[in-house]
Amino acid sequence: MTRGVEILLSGVSLGLLYALIALGFVIVFKATRTVNFAHASFLLFGVWVVAQTSPHIGFAAAVALGLVAAGTLGLAVERLLLSRVDGRKHDALAILTIGVNVVLTAELSWRIGESVLPLGAPWDGHVVHFGSVVLPLSVIIIIVTVPLLIAGLAAVLRHTGWGLAMRASIEDREGAALAGVRLKRVSAGAWITAGILAVAAGIGLASFPSPGVAVSTGTAAIKALPAAIIGGLDSLGGAIVGGLVIGIAEVTVAEYQDALSFLGRGLGDVVAYVIMICILLWRPSGLFGAKEVSRA
Repeated sequence: MTRGVEILLSGVSLGLLYALIALGFVIVFKATRTVNFAHASFLLFGVWVVAQTSPHIGFAAAVALGLVAAGTLGLAVERLLLSRVDGRKHDALAILTIGVNVVLTAELSWRIGESVLPLGAPWDGHVVHFGSVVLPLSVIIIIVTVPLLIAGLAAVLRHTGWGLAMRASIEDREGAALAGVRLKRVSAGAWITAGILAVAAGIGLASFPSPGVAVSTGTAAIKALPAAIIGGLDSLGGAIVGGLVIGIAEVTVAEYQDALSFLGRGLGDVVAYVIMICILLWRPSGLFGAKEVSRA
Protein backbone atom coordinates (compact mmCIF):
# COMPACT_ATOMS: atom_id res chain seq x y z
CA MET A 1 0.00 0.00 0.00
CA THR A 2 2.80 2.41 0.95
CA ARG A 3 4.70 1.75 -2.27
CA GLY A 4 1.50 2.19 -4.25
CA VAL A 5 1.00 5.67 -2.78
CA GLU A 6 4.60 6.60 -3.58
CA ILE A 7 4.20 5.40 -7.18
CA LEU A 8 0.93 7.30 -7.60
CA LEU A 9 2.30 10.58 -6.24
CA SER A 10 5.47 10.25 -8.28
CA GLY A 11 3.37 9.59 -11.37
CA VAL A 12 1.16 12.60 -10.65
CA SER A 13 4.18 14.89 -10.24
CA LEU A 14 5.73 13.66 -13.49
CA GLY A 15 2.35 13.96 -15.20
CA LEU A 16 1.98 17.57 -14.05
CA LEU A 17 5.35 18.38 -15.62
CA TYR A 18 4.27 16.73 -18.87
CA ALA A 19 1.04 18.74 -18.63
CA LEU A 20 3.01 22.02 -18.48
CA ILE A 21 4.95 21.05 -21.60
CA ALA A 22 1.78 19.87 -23.34
CA LEU A 23 0.12 23.20 -22.56
CA GLY A 24 2.91 24.89 -24.49
CA PHE A 25 2.16 22.69 -27.51
CA VAL A 26 -1.56 23.45 -27.22
CA ILE A 27 -1.21 27.23 -26.81
CA VAL A 28 0.97 27.52 -29.92
CA PHE A 29 -1.38 25.25 -31.86
CA LYS A 30 -4.46 27.20 -30.79
CA ALA A 31 -2.86 30.52 -31.73
CA THR A 32 -1.20 29.51 -35.01
CA ARG A 33 -2.50 26.01 -35.94
CA THR A 34 1.15 24.91 -35.97
CA VAL A 35 2.70 22.01 -34.05
CA ASN A 36 5.90 23.32 -32.46
CA PHE A 37 8.46 20.54 -32.79
CA ALA A 38 11.14 22.92 -31.46
CA HIS A 39 9.60 22.74 -28.00
CA ALA A 40 12.19 20.20 -26.84
CA SER A 41 15.07 22.52 -27.67
CA PHE A 42 13.35 25.43 -25.88
CA LEU A 43 13.17 23.31 -22.73
CA LEU A 44 16.78 22.15 -22.99
CA PHE A 45 18.06 25.67 -23.70
CA GLY A 46 16.26 27.17 -20.71
CA VAL A 47 17.41 24.60 -18.16
CA TRP A 48 20.94 24.75 -19.58
CA VAL A 49 20.96 28.50 -18.90
CA VAL A 50 19.76 27.85 -15.35
CA ALA A 51 22.45 25.23 -14.71
CA GLN A 52 25.19 27.42 -16.17
CA THR A 53 24.31 30.58 -14.25
CA SER A 54 23.06 29.18 -10.94
CA PRO A 55 26.53 28.84 -9.34
CA HIS A 56 27.30 32.48 -10.15
CA ILE A 57 24.08 34.41 -9.49
CA GLY A 58 22.06 32.07 -7.26
CA PHE A 59 19.28 29.65 -8.09
CA ALA A 60 16.33 32.08 -8.00
CA ALA A 61 18.02 34.60 -10.30
CA ALA A 62 19.15 31.79 -12.61
CA VAL A 63 15.57 30.51 -12.90
CA ALA A 64 14.34 33.99 -13.79
CA LEU A 65 17.11 34.31 -16.38
CA GLY A 66 16.29 30.88 -17.84
CA LEU A 67 12.60 31.76 -18.17
CA VAL A 68 13.43 35.05 -19.88
CA ALA A 69 15.97 33.36 -22.17
CA ALA A 70 13.51 30.70 -23.32
CA GLY A 71 10.71 33.22 -23.80
CA THR A 72 13.06 35.41 -25.84
CA LEU A 73 14.14 32.40 -27.89
CA GLY A 74 10.51 31.57 -28.63
CA LEU A 75 9.85 35.16 -29.67
CA ALA A 76 12.96 35.21 -31.89
CA VAL A 77 11.97 31.99 -33.66
CA GLU A 78 8.46 33.31 -34.26
CA ARG A 79 9.51 36.80 -35.39
CA LEU A 80 12.62 35.99 -37.42
CA LEU A 81 11.56 32.72 -39.04
CA LEU A 82 7.94 31.66 -38.76
CA SER A 83 6.40 35.08 -39.40
CA ARG A 84 8.10 35.13 -42.82
CA VAL A 85 6.16 32.03 -43.94
CA ASP A 86 2.54 32.10 -45.07
CA GLY A 87 0.56 31.33 -41.92
CA ARG A 88 -1.83 29.14 -43.91
CA LYS A 89 0.99 26.72 -44.78
CA HIS A 90 0.86 24.80 -41.53
CA ASP A 91 2.91 21.88 -42.85
CA ALA A 92 5.73 24.19 -43.89
CA LEU A 93 5.70 25.88 -40.49
CA ALA A 94 5.85 22.53 -38.69
CA ILE A 95 8.78 21.41 -40.84
CA LEU A 96 10.54 24.69 -40.09
CA THR A 97 10.20 24.05 -36.34
CA ILE A 98 11.76 20.60 -36.88
CA GLY A 99 14.74 22.30 -38.48
CA VAL A 100 15.01 24.76 -35.59
CA ASN A 101 14.91 21.87 -33.13
CA VAL A 102 17.67 19.98 -34.95
CA VAL A 103 19.98 23.01 -35.01
CA LEU A 104 19.41 24.04 -31.39
CA THR A 105 19.60 20.49 -30.04
CA ALA A 106 22.86 19.84 -31.92
CA GLU A 107 24.41 23.01 -30.51
CA LEU A 108 23.27 22.29 -26.95
CA SER A 109 24.35 18.65 -27.21
CA TRP A 110 27.84 19.80 -28.18
CA ARG A 111 27.96 22.19 -25.23
CA ILE A 112 26.62 19.73 -22.66
CA GLY A 113 28.33 16.64 -24.02
CA GLU A 114 28.02 13.58 -21.80
CA SER A 115 27.95 15.66 -18.64
CA VAL A 116 25.08 15.93 -16.17
CA LEU A 117 24.97 19.55 -15.04
CA PRO A 118 23.68 20.11 -11.49
CA LEU A 119 20.74 22.48 -11.44
CA GLY A 120 21.62 23.93 -8.06
CA ALA A 121 18.07 23.70 -6.72
CA PRO A 122 17.91 24.03 -2.91
CA TRP A 123 15.60 21.00 -2.64
CA ASP A 124 17.93 18.57 -4.39
CA GLY A 125 18.66 15.48 -2.31
CA HIS A 126 15.98 16.18 0.31
CA VAL A 127 13.17 13.74 1.10
CA VAL A 128 9.91 14.10 3.01
CA HIS A 129 8.39 11.47 5.30
CA PHE A 130 4.62 11.07 5.63
CA GLY A 131 4.46 8.16 8.02
CA SER A 132 5.84 5.22 6.07
CA VAL A 133 5.60 7.11 2.75
CA VAL A 134 8.91 8.61 1.63
CA LEU A 135 9.01 11.06 -1.28
CA PRO A 136 11.63 13.40 -2.75
CA LEU A 137 10.95 16.99 -1.71
CA SER A 138 10.92 17.91 -5.39
CA VAL A 139 7.81 15.73 -5.88
CA ILE A 140 5.92 17.65 -3.19
CA ILE A 141 7.01 21.01 -4.62
CA ILE A 142 5.87 19.97 -8.10
CA ILE A 143 2.47 18.77 -6.87
CA VAL A 144 1.93 22.07 -5.02
CA THR A 145 3.35 24.61 -7.48
CA VAL A 146 2.39 23.28 -10.91
CA PRO A 147 -1.40 23.50 -10.28
CA LEU A 148 -0.83 27.09 -9.15
CA LEU A 149 1.04 27.84 -12.38
CA ILE A 150 -1.74 26.26 -14.43
CA ALA A 151 -4.38 28.25 -12.53
CA GLY A 152 -2.38 31.43 -13.17
CA LEU A 153 -2.19 30.65 -16.88
CA ALA A 154 -5.94 30.03 -16.98
CA ALA A 155 -6.54 33.39 -15.27
CA VAL A 156 -4.31 35.15 -17.81
CA LEU A 157 -6.17 33.58 -20.72
CA ARG A 158 -9.55 34.45 -19.24
CA HIS A 159 -9.02 37.91 -17.77
CA THR A 160 -6.36 39.67 -19.86
CA GLY A 161 -6.56 41.43 -23.19
CA TRP A 162 -4.10 39.00 -24.75
CA GLY A 163 -6.16 36.04 -23.57
CA LEU A 164 -9.34 37.56 -25.00
CA ALA A 165 -7.56 38.30 -28.28
CA MET A 166 -6.29 34.73 -28.43
CA ARG A 167 -9.75 33.26 -27.85
CA ALA A 168 -11.19 35.57 -30.49
CA SER A 169 -8.55 34.58 -33.05
CA ILE A 170 -9.27 30.91 -32.39
CA GLU A 171 -13.00 31.30 -32.98
CA ASP A 172 -12.72 33.42 -36.12
CA ARG A 173 -9.27 34.52 -37.24
CA GLU A 174 -10.46 36.76 -40.06
CA GLY A 175 -13.24 38.28 -37.98
CA ALA A 176 -10.85 38.94 -35.10
CA ALA A 177 -8.45 40.72 -37.43
CA LEU A 178 -11.28 42.88 -38.78
CA ALA A 179 -12.27 43.70 -35.20
CA GLY A 180 -8.80 45.04 -34.50
CA VAL A 181 -7.12 42.02 -32.90
CA ARG A 182 -3.41 42.02 -33.66
CA LEU A 183 -2.83 38.45 -34.74
CA LYS A 184 0.94 38.86 -34.79
CA ARG A 185 0.88 39.91 -31.13
CA VAL A 186 -1.27 36.89 -30.29
CA SER A 187 1.19 34.58 -32.06
CA ALA A 188 4.23 36.18 -30.41
CA GLY A 189 2.62 35.89 -26.97
CA ALA A 190 1.86 32.22 -27.56
CA TRP A 191 5.48 31.41 -28.45
CA ILE A 192 6.82 33.33 -25.46
CA THR A 193 4.40 31.55 -23.14
CA ALA A 194 5.31 28.16 -24.58
CA GLY A 195 9.00 28.79 -23.94
CA ILE A 196 8.36 29.83 -20.35
CA LEU A 197 6.17 26.78 -19.66
CA ALA A 198 8.80 24.48 -21.14
CA VAL A 199 11.52 25.81 -18.83
CA ALA A 200 9.26 25.69 -15.78
CA ALA A 201 8.65 22.01 -16.51
CA GLY A 202 12.31 21.43 -17.34
CA ILE A 203 13.38 22.67 -13.92
CA GLY A 204 11.14 20.04 -12.37
CA LEU A 205 12.41 17.32 -14.71
CA ALA A 206 16.02 18.19 -13.86
CA SER A 207 15.13 17.60 -10.20
CA PHE A 208 12.89 14.52 -10.58
CA PRO A 209 13.43 11.87 -11.75
CA SER A 210 16.79 13.03 -13.20
CA PRO A 211 19.61 14.36 -10.98
CA GLY A 212 20.50 17.25 -13.28
CA VAL A 213 20.54 18.64 -16.80
CA ALA A 214 21.65 16.27 -19.56
CA VAL A 215 21.08 16.07 -23.29
CA SER A 216 18.29 13.57 -22.61
CA THR A 217 16.39 16.19 -20.57
CA GLY A 218 15.06 17.68 -23.77
CA THR A 219 13.47 14.41 -24.85
CA ALA A 220 10.82 14.93 -22.16
CA ALA A 221 9.17 17.48 -24.41
CA ILE A 222 8.82 14.81 -27.09
CA LYS A 223 7.14 12.52 -24.54
CA ALA A 224 4.74 15.35 -23.72
CA LEU A 225 3.58 15.62 -27.34
CA PRO A 226 1.55 12.38 -27.02
CA ALA A 227 0.02 13.91 -23.87
CA ALA A 228 -1.16 16.92 -25.89
CA ILE A 229 -2.48 14.69 -28.67
CA ILE A 230 -4.26 12.37 -26.23
CA GLY A 231 -6.13 15.29 -24.68
CA GLY A 232 -6.73 16.99 -28.03
CA LEU A 233 -4.32 19.51 -29.51
CA ASP A 234 -6.93 22.26 -29.23
CA SER A 235 -7.86 21.58 -25.59
CA LEU A 236 -6.02 23.12 -22.63
CA GLY A 237 -7.86 20.87 -20.17
CA GLY A 238 -7.09 17.88 -22.35
CA ALA A 239 -3.37 18.66 -22.14
CA ILE A 240 -3.54 18.43 -18.35
CA VAL A 241 -5.44 15.13 -18.42
CA GLY A 242 -3.12 13.72 -21.08
CA GLY A 243 -0.05 14.72 -19.08
CA LEU A 244 -1.36 13.00 -15.95
CA VAL A 245 -2.25 9.84 -17.88
CA ILE A 246 1.21 9.62 -19.44
CA GLY A 247 3.06 10.45 -16.21
CA ILE A 248 1.23 7.89 -14.08
CA ALA A 249 1.51 5.23 -16.78
CA GLU A 250 5.24 5.81 -17.27
CA VAL A 251 6.09 5.61 -13.56
CA THR A 252 3.87 2.56 -13.06
CA VAL A 253 5.33 0.66 -16.01
CA ALA A 254 8.88 1.50 -14.87
CA GLU A 255 8.10 0.17 -11.38
CA TYR A 256 6.66 -3.12 -12.65
CA GLN A 257 9.01 -3.55 -15.59
CA ASP A 258 10.08 -7.04 -14.49
CA ALA A 259 6.49 -8.26 -14.29
CA LEU A 260 5.81 -6.79 -17.73
CA SER A 261 8.99 -8.14 -19.31
CA PHE A 262 6.92 -10.38 -21.60
CA LEU A 263 5.94 -7.19 -23.44
CA GLY A 264 9.58 -6.36 -24.06
CA ARG A 265 12.24 -4.30 -22.31
CA GLY A 266 12.03 -0.54 -22.51
CA LEU A 267 8.24 -0.48 -22.44
CA GLY A 268 8.36 2.59 -20.21
CA ASP A 269 10.07 4.55 -22.98
CA VAL A 270 7.27 3.91 -25.46
CA VAL A 271 4.20 3.57 -23.23
CA ALA A 272 3.18 7.16 -24.02
CA TYR A 273 2.99 6.33 -27.72
CA VAL A 274 1.17 3.06 -27.11
CA ILE A 275 -1.50 4.91 -25.12
CA MET A 276 -1.67 7.63 -27.78
CA ILE A 277 -2.24 5.11 -30.58
CA CYS A 278 -4.93 3.28 -28.60
CA ILE A 279 -6.83 6.49 -27.83
CA LEU A 280 -6.53 7.83 -31.39
CA LEU A 281 -7.91 4.57 -32.76
CA TRP A 282 -10.95 5.12 -30.53
CA ARG A 283 -11.22 8.90 -30.81
CA PRO A 284 -9.05 10.46 -33.56
CA SER A 285 -9.50 14.01 -32.23
CA GLY A 286 -8.29 13.09 -28.73
CA LEU A 287 -10.26 12.83 -25.51
CA PHE A 288 -11.34 16.49 -25.41
CA GLY A 289 -10.42 17.77 -28.86
CA ALA A 290 -12.93 19.14 -31.32
CA LYS A 291 -13.89 16.64 -33.96
CA GLU A 292 -12.79 19.09 -36.61
CA VAL A 293 -10.05 21.55 -35.69
CA SER A 294 -9.56 23.18 -39.08
CA ARG A 295 -11.80 25.14 -41.38
CA ALA A 296 -11.99 24.76 -45.12
